[in-house]
Amino acid sequence: MPIPIGLQLYSVREDCKKDLPGTIAAVAKMGYAGVEFAGYYDYSARDLRAMLDDNGIHCFGTHIGIDQLLGDNLPAAIEFHQIIGCKFLIVPGLAEERRNSKPALLETARLFNEIAEKVAPHGMVTGYHSHHFDFQVFEGELAWDILFGNTSKEVVMQLDTSNTLHGGGDPVALLRKYPGRALSVHLKEYSETNPNAVLGEGAVDWDSVFEICESTGGTEVYIVEQETYAHPPLECARLCLEALKQRGKA
Repeated sequence: MPIPIGLQLYSVREDCKKDLPGTIAAVAKMGYAGVEFAGYYDYSARDLRAMLDDNGIHCFGTHIGIDQLLGDNLPAAIEFHQIIGCKFLIVPGLAEERRNSKPALLETARLFNEIAEKVAPHGMVTGYHSHHFDFQVFEGELAWDILFGNTSKEVVMQLDTSNTLHGGGDPVALLRKYPGRALSVHLKEYSETNPNAVLGEGAVDWDSVFEICESTGGTEVYIVEQETYAHPPLECARLCLEALKQRGKA
């Protein structure tokens, strides 16, 4: 079966602020099978679930701060995400003190392992989303490799194709290096000459990305993301999906 495609709602954040139900409906109408949340705009879990159900789409993940997954905060996070039907609890970034040295990254890896073990009985997984700063070197190792070389296979490697290239990383090589870890992948275009490029207009080697995701990557969901715009945000989202359709992915 084809890998389902969702939209990271950060792509249409201003639309979400104005009208989240209407934006989710518009995304569903385009043909996206689901969404990944980056905030909930003060809606309850049950209200969010109703928006998804009313439009026949699913929650393909959420971006959630690591502190919300630690200690006494975790039970509430699990309950909230059970209601909205969310499996993927992805940390979108880390405070500098959690990533600015090899010891810091090793401690962060330990935390991810701990979270992964605690959410597994609830049918959930945790993971981390790549940024350009994840490809700096500490003690001869890439920060990315320190983190994912010391986390269990249950910790998801949410590679962002654009952020990886921006940081000097190679998304194709990393997908190959960590088989079975890329359960959720961010499809975002990268171009050195066109910062507003939509999917298909830049330098990402999409054929290789898709080949690995669909063979050894273990990918369960593709998440489209667009952070800068040559067109209105919802139109950018539509153009990205159309580009994926042209590649036989949607």
